[in-house]
Amino acid sequence: MSKNTKRIYLSPPHMSGNEMKYILDAFEQNWIAPLGPNVDAFEESLARYCKTGHAAALSSGTAAIHLALIMLGVKPSDEVIASTFTFSATINPIVYLGATPVLVDSEPETWNMDPDLLEQALKERRSKGTERKVKAIIVVHLYGMPAKMDEIMEIANRYDIPVIEDAAEALGSRYRDNPAGSFGEMAALSFNGNKIITTSGGGALISNDEELIVKARFLATQARDNAPHYQHSQIGYNYRMSNVLAGIGRGQMEVIDDRVRKKKDNFLFYKENLEKFEGIRFLEEPGKKYFSNRWLTTVLIDPATSGTTGEEIQQAMEKENIETRPLWKPMHLQPVFKSNPIYSNGTSEELFNKGLCLPSGSNLSDEDRQRIMEIILACLTK
Repeated sequence: MSKNTKRIYLSPPHMSGNEMKYILDAFEQNWIAPLGPNVDAFEESLARYCKTGHAAALSSGTAAIHLALIMLGVKPSDEVIASTFTFSATINPIVYLGATPVLVDSEPETWNMDPDLLEQALKERRSKGTERKVKAIIVVHLYGMPAKMDEIMEIANRYDIPVIEDAAEALGSRYRDNPAGSFGEMAALSFNGNKIITTSGGGALISNDEELIVKARFLATQARDNAPHYQHSQIGYNYRMSNVLAGIGRGQMEVIDDRVRKKKDNFLFYKENLEKFEGIRFLEEPGKKYFSNRWLTTVLIDPATSGTTGEEIQQAMEKENIETRPLWKPMHLQPVFKSNPIYSNGTSEELFNKGLCLPSGSNLSDEDRQRIMEIILACLTK
């Protein structure tokens, strides 16, 4: 590998140039604080784009899930049902509150929570007759692919359990032409540096319920009561987004549709070049109801028929200074959650064993993509 070969990252930040205007406004107005005009405008743009009406800009997507669970009254004696095939940030806030995560496996079409297993979990948790109560369901839209929200919401409504959508990877995705994050009681977004748009670090809680978002902002600013002195009647958190970072978000929201188009172009490039090979499969949109933002292009590699493995491709890429990554390791396989209840059908374990995330930056050049493809083809035709 040449020392001058630039590194290609999995999903790096992609600035538009519009961000500096809002950042400079913050400096010129001295709004260097976790509130201000950029925060207000960023929240308005998120709520409008996600068709939820209301948004609270926060320090992370994890903070959003944590606040959502708090507002749903989750306590140490409770259970929260959540997808096992996800990043640990989905599950950790449940544990912050002393509650028990009950993990549910994926279905093979979207790789998200299996509605049949969700219903099985709810039936069994209810039939046990214990003091523990299922207080919430956290559904993840993985890699930008919307979950089967019709089925999941029908089950959740029948059992009267509120749904939190983890849409951290799904800004710009749609289900039945409605934005991911607009179906449940609340939804979490993430603007980490690797997401489709970024504020460096940050997240948001969105909801159609204005009272929930007002309460989230209150809790996120240390739960300071409306008093002439510092008074606190409940525990709060330092979870608000800074006005400077929100300025980055405002500039990023102006190009969100362009970013989605480029991500989808990346997916089509990989698919058109690789689908002819035996043992190579992609995560497809299951039907017209689904629109994925293609945050990351993921591929399943069957070593029995493809002649290679995801690990071999990953190693070959790394030798050429290109970042790839395995799919998420399911939470029920993680040492920290190995004792948690799990409703499994084996889908997520198979995906983890066969899957690979390919470089998917919205700033990938044609030259970058050709360089990546040459390495993959070399592995497949060795």
